[in-house]
Amino acid sequence: MALRATLGVISGDGIGDGVGCGMSESESITDRLAERLRAARKAKGLSLDAVAGISGVSRSMVSQIERGESSPTVATLWNLTQALGVDFAGLLEAKPAPGIEVTREAAAPVMTGHGKGVRIRILSPAETVGDHEVYDLSFQPGGSLVSAPHSPGCREHLTVIEGALRVESGAEEAEIGQGDTARYAADRAHAIHEASGRAARAILIVQGS
Repeated sequence: MALRATLGVISGDGIGDGVGCGMSESESITDRLAERLRAARKAKGLSLDAVAGISGVSRSMVSQIERGESSPTVATLWNLTQALGVDFAGLLEAKPAPGIEVTREAAAPVMTGHGKGVRIRILSPAETVGDHEVYDLSFQPGGSLVSAPHSPGCREHLTVIEGALRVESGAEEAEIGQGDTARYAADRAHAIHEASGRAARAILIVQGS
């Protein structure tokens, strides 16, 4: 089914609210979406809290959608499908996965409520959570990202794209600039701070969190 055809039954207000959709069709579509989203989450071993954190959709809303008690808007459904690695257009009908999977910049999920003065975009697919995670970090001047210890053996790899950052891992610290990469233990208290009083950007890879 083409994306345009899918949007024919998904309006900006909610699933099945488009022109010509009767109550029974709306309920059928909502139930089908609930079942497929729930199955995709369980197949990837993700909790409701994990999906909420990755997608930016509240835990209560994710739960309601999975139970068929709420009809998601297009924006909410898009965020959930990106977080779960599910094809948006293929939710209502089986469709072969593309050979090259592309996530456009504007579609990458953004984590909220983490750090101060930092924007965190999730670049890695949902199925790699806890194993190999990739983030795009954008720091405002003076921004910071302070983290509690992750799982034993966890390591982070931070490459600065622009600006300068100070990395702390336990009692150790180092300052890195554009093009530099810091690799450090993340199974202890660790932090990343903007270090030059200017905006900074970096790619963070987390292994074994």
